[in-house]
This record gives sequence, structure tokens and C-alpha cells, in this order.
Amino acid sequence: MEIMENWHDWKKTLGKAVDLGETVGMSEKTINDLSEKVGTYLSNHVQPHNDEEKLLKDMWDAADEEDRKVLAKIVVKIVDK
Repeated sequence: MEIMENWHDWKKTLGKAVDLGETVGMSEKTINDLSEKVGTYLSNHVQPHNDEEKLLKDMWDAADEEDRKVLAKIVVKIVDK
């Protein structure tokens, strides 16, 4: 995935997805739940391409279910600026 190679482009792409979700009326809970599902998918199927993604994957892999919900919510906040 080319978009995954640059942290800033990745954040911008996720930010656009969050904005779209908000525009179509998704609740904050729904967006956070989807963020958690995306995080799980990426952790299981996509190799990190930079230091930021490696750190995020390490945190995700070390986290329990509740921690992952918090991480997903934080990622949404980071990209939704």
C-alpha cells in the first residue's frame, strides 16, 4: 500500500475518511468502532513502513481490548484536526 509509506499522507487519508463519516451522519461511537476494526486489520495484515507505524503496531499488539478502543479513539482525534 503506497499510502502507508508516508505517515503524513496516511494521517491525511484517515482524516478524510473520518470527515466523510461525520458528513454522512455517523456517530462518534460508530467512527471509533470502525477505527478499532481498521486498526485490527492493519495490525494483522499490513507491515508497518515507518517508525510511527511500527510504534502504533507495537502498542496495538501489546494492548488488550479496552486499550485498543482507547488507541483507536486517540487515532481518530489525531487525524480529525
